[in-house]
Amino acid sequence: MRFSGAARLGILALIVIVLIVVAYHELEVKLKGNIHNIISKVSVFGKQEIPAAKAKVVRNKCNLSVLCASGHLAFRLLSGAASIVGPKICLEDDILMSSVKNNVGRGFNIALVEGSTGMVKDTKVIDMWGGDVKDLITFLKDIPKGMLVFIATFDDGATKLNDEARELIQQLGSKAIKSLAFRDSWVFVGAKGIDSSLFEKHMKNNKETNKYEGWPELVEIEGCIPTTKV
Repeated sequence: MRFSGAARLGILALIVIVLIVVAYHELEVKLKGNIHNIISKVSVFGKQEIPAAKAKVVRNKCNLSVLCASGHLAFRLLSGAASIVGPKICLEDDILMSSVKNNVGRGFNIALVEGSTGMVKDTKVIDMWGGDVKDLITFLKDIPKGMLVFIATFDDGATKLNDEARELIQQLGSKAIKSLAFRDSWVFVGAKGIDSSLFEKHMKNNKETNKYEGWPELVEIEGCIPTTKV
């Protein structure tokens, strides 16, 4: 079938018109979409909304669950876990003793801190399984007033304890020291001359309830200690 020249021109014109209509339609759709996006970003006051800033995660010192008030020292103590994982003593976001620092060991892990400044004066490990209790007694007697005493057990902290050592620790404010026994988990913060400490936790070694074979679960305490006046 042959088409005349006029017919061909008519068909070509129709194709051009159809292409223009389709292109216009697509352009209109895109414009509407862009306009909608622009409008959605504009507030009722005619100003572009500023995306909300991501909430800043606040981490308290030593990962405490609460924020300590000014004039308080933040601390966290963990006893050792069985004879595998060593204890940890954290004060004001500074790790005083831990396995990572390689300054912990079997028995009592002790840190002495000035109660008025939070300055660390000494850290010491006293072996209460194979060591000499006299070392502990001498150390405890030399602690001056105003000094905070942090103690965390690891493995076993009671085998070499005697009545004199227990009495000296009781004078730091401990209530659990009288019943501390073989492989018990214990953490404590005290000071010379106080009647009772608010920061102490003790878990008995009991084969019926132990989390680890031969050892109870580790214990942990945290809190805020008010600094003392000089």
